[in-house]
Order: sequence, then structure tokens, then C-alpha cells
Amino acid sequence: MHMRKKKWARPELAACPWVIDVPEKLRGHWRQAFANPEAPFWLELGCGKGVATAAMIADNPGVNVLAIDISPDVLGDARRNIAALCGENPGNALLARANIEQLSGILSSEDEVNRIYIRFCNPWPRRGHKKRRLTHPRQLMQYRALLPVGGELCFKTDDEGLFRDSLTYFEISGFEPVWLTEDLHTDHPPIPNYISEHERRFVAAGIPIRAGIWRKTSAIITKDFTRWELDEDRPKS
Repeated sequence: MHMRKKKWARPELAACPWVIDVPEKLRGHWRQAFANPEAPFWLELGCGKGVATAAMIADNPGVNVLAIDISPDVLGDARRNIAALCGENPGNALLARANIEQLSGILSSEDEVNRIYIRFCNPWPRRGHKKRRLTHPRQLMQYRALLPVGGELCFKTDDEGLFRDSLTYFEISGFEPVWLTEDLHTDHPPIPNYISEHERRFVAAGIPIRAGIWRKTSAIITKDFTRWELDEDRPKS
């Protein structure tokens, strides 16, 4: 769905000291950009309007959070939502506009992220488009480079097909499941569930939310997914 452009968003983002305009410049130095560089570091990929992000930042003042999205219009909303809950100068929050597919150009292993959140990303259901999924092995290998062994990745979606495929993606990319559910609002996750505007709509419509927490293992991954990708992209007979 195309979002209407918001004329106020870009000026507000440009004037905000915790919105990073050129994230590539902080590659390898993200922790030093927070008020407390020694705090745990969480990364959210595709924060949208930041409703869940704002609640998470407010609930965890001792954790540094970097939230990324590609749209300045939704980042404008995210900035306002975070400021409303956490104040105009939260020392533990940063926003950045970036293409998540190019994450390795923005963060490096020196940044060491303790936890990654992916909430309701585009399911890209067509076979030829699956490589664009944020849980595809090509992406997961970028996340592995940022996480220590035992670092966590939290993922939830309303799309059953994406969730089923992602179970395989995580397995072949060296992540082990810690907790899985087919209905997030029936089961009780071991960590708080911060609810976005999308999730509220899905739940109101009776759509179950599938979710999981995975940990990076010490497995050695070859990064050669060519044969597997050819099989995944092959049209079904």
C-alpha cells in the first residue's frame, strides 16, 4: 500500500539529533552514538510508524535501540511516537533511513547487536520474489555477522506461508528455535510482546499471529545457497 507523502516528516527528521541521516558513517561505531555505549544493543528492521518501537524503548531505558526503515514518511511517525512516550531526547533511541537489504554496509560485526526484531515484514509470496524477504537466508547471513553466538532474533508475521518458509530459512542459516507459536495472542511469549498498529488490525480481524524467537548457533555456514535457491524458485508442477 502506497503511503501518502508527509511534507512535515523530512524537516522534522532533519532537525532531530537522534535521527541518523547517513547511517553508513556510523558503521562499526553505533554503540558510541548512544548515551550509554555499554548498554545492550537491539536492532529493529522495518519499524514502520514505530508504535511497538516506542513502547519497547520506553519499557527498556537500559537498552539501546536502533530502528531502521526505508520510508521517511513512516520514520516521521516513528519519531513522533517515540518522542511522545520517551521525550524529545531519549538517550537510548536512534532512527535511521536505510535499505535493509544492504544492512552489511550500515552495521558491522564491531557493532555487535544483542537482539534483532522483525515485525510484519512484506511476505513477498511470489516464488521469484522470495529472495527479497527479510527472513531469507541471504538476509539472515547479514544478521549472523552482527549477532554474537546466543544472540536472539525475534520474528512475527500474520502470513502463514512466510512463517512456514522462515522455519527452514532459520534452520539452514544457523539459528535454533527457542520459542515458537502459531497464535501469539493465545500463547505467552517469554519476552514482552510490543504491539504495532498492524498487529492490532490483524488481531481485530481474527488473524492469528505467528511468532518465534531464534538464537544464533556456533554452526559453520557455507553461505552457498545456490542449489537450494534454484529449487525454491522453480515453478511448482
